[in-house]
Amino acid sequence: MRVLHVIAGAETGGAETFSQDVIAALAQRGVAQRVIGRPHALAAQRYQAARVAFVPFGFSHLDRWRGGAAWIASQATAFGADVVHAWMGRAASFVPRDTSVPVLGWFGGYYDLKYYRSSDVFVGVTQDIARYIVEQGAPAERVFVGHTFGTLPEAPPIRRALFDTPTDAKLVLVLSRLHAKKGIDTMLRALAQLPGVYLWLAGDGPERHRYEALCRALNLEERVRFLGWRTDRRALLEACDVCVLPSRYEPFGTVIAEAWFMCRPLVATRADGARQFVRDGENGLLCEIDDAAGLAARIGTLLGDKALSERVVAGGYRDYEALFSRDVVTSQLLDIYGRAVELGKR
Repeated sequence: MRVLHVIAGAETGGAETFSQDVIAALAQRGVAQRVIGRPHALAAQRYQAARVAFVPFGFSHLDRWRGGAAWIASQATAFGADVVHAWMGRAASFVPRDTSVPVLGWFGGYYDLKYYRSSDVFVGVTQDIARYIVEQGAPAERVFVGHTFGTLPEAPPIRRALFDTPTDAKLVLVLSRLHAKKGIDTMLRALAQLPGVYLWLAGDGPERHRYEALCRALNLEERVRFLGWRTDRRALLEACDVCVLPSRYEPFGTVIAEAWFMCRPLVATRADGARQFVRDGENGLLCEIDDAAGLAARIGTLLGDKALSERVVAGGYRDYEALFSRDVVTSQLLDIYGRAVELGKR
């Protein structure tokens, strides 16, 4: 199997991180790969470490006008690709219809199918996204579910003292872009109702200054740490007591699977992804979106109830092994590549 990946994502983000993770996993399975992507240093380093060829490309309007689509098609031919994997809408929109091999369009959310006109098969990260793709007009026999995985690479342990956090304090972790749809402000307001609990926010984004100002307004500066974008998610999860996904909008949320893998109790809001996978009291706890008091109560419950915490951790790990392990997800994607080749062009 030879796969050409086309990735037009940002420098950081959940989908971007997963694309790099799965490319490394496929490389370990012996899959020949080439990546066309924006010249982000961190991504380039990961491809180099996985011994996957990387071709930088800007994905700008000028690149499109200059014939970037035809160039991508020529790259697929030159590489001898069996499949072109277009990661999300912008990348898919650059892959032309006359590409000589099947094109797989990947959906990490409820994206507009107009960007996927060249796609021959479609992959949604949840069953509900796959349902949506069919509803929007894609042939059902060409639509598949392909989960993201929660298996995390090894990372050196983190001492809490590194971020001025007491070793005996209760610690909550949020792994997220600092964007309005991620509900970080709800998390901060919940923290104000949890005396003595510390919060690590691992991520960056356009709302960082607003959240820093909200911290000051809520007198939380002593208990909140803005860590910026991190690549050591495993170490961060190992250091925390509870992982929280406070999103307003979340088609899935790979952090769910990552928390389960790391055996950390999870609290999530009832956004789309969590509602599909988190069973309240069995593999995590759920609360309503934008409900700071409810979120605080659910976090406090897990911090104070060891038996419940152990129960949801055990349930989460069982679901991780069944659905979201590195081996399961990598095999699932390879099967989808095989089906794409069998189905051929539309």
